[in-house]
Amino acid sequence: VQLVESGGGWAQAGGSLRLSCAASGFSFDDYCIGWIRQAPGKEREGVSCISSSDRRTYYADSVKGRFTISSDSAKNTVYLRMNSLKPEDTAVYYCAVYIGPISTIPPANEFDFWGRGTQVTVSS
Repeated sequence: VQLVESGGGWAQAGGSLRLSCAASGFSFDDYCIGWIRQAPGKEREGVSCISSSDRRTYYADSVKGRFTISSDSAKNTVYLRMNSLKPEDTAVYYCAVYIGPISTIPPANEFDFWGRGTQVTVSS
């Protein structure tokens, strides 16, 4: 399994960024693919996930209404559009896969596969 993130960088508060995750090397019946972030000195936090079975999307309360997850099956790529960025969104963002059905974003430590991460920095 290979997950390669891109699109991180710097933005001012109120700005936007789009992250991409190119996924390859796996074929599971039921999984979610999404984004986990870790800010300095904080625990990893599940940000968003999209289910392979019904394409349902899930968001952490902290990003609802600001972030949008989407996928392009033809490109095997998942995106995270981040709008109205806040300084507290500063973190390393990881693309990750959880194998199995979900009804909410699973705990970060239960995800099965991870990318290397991409840094997002939001300045006030």
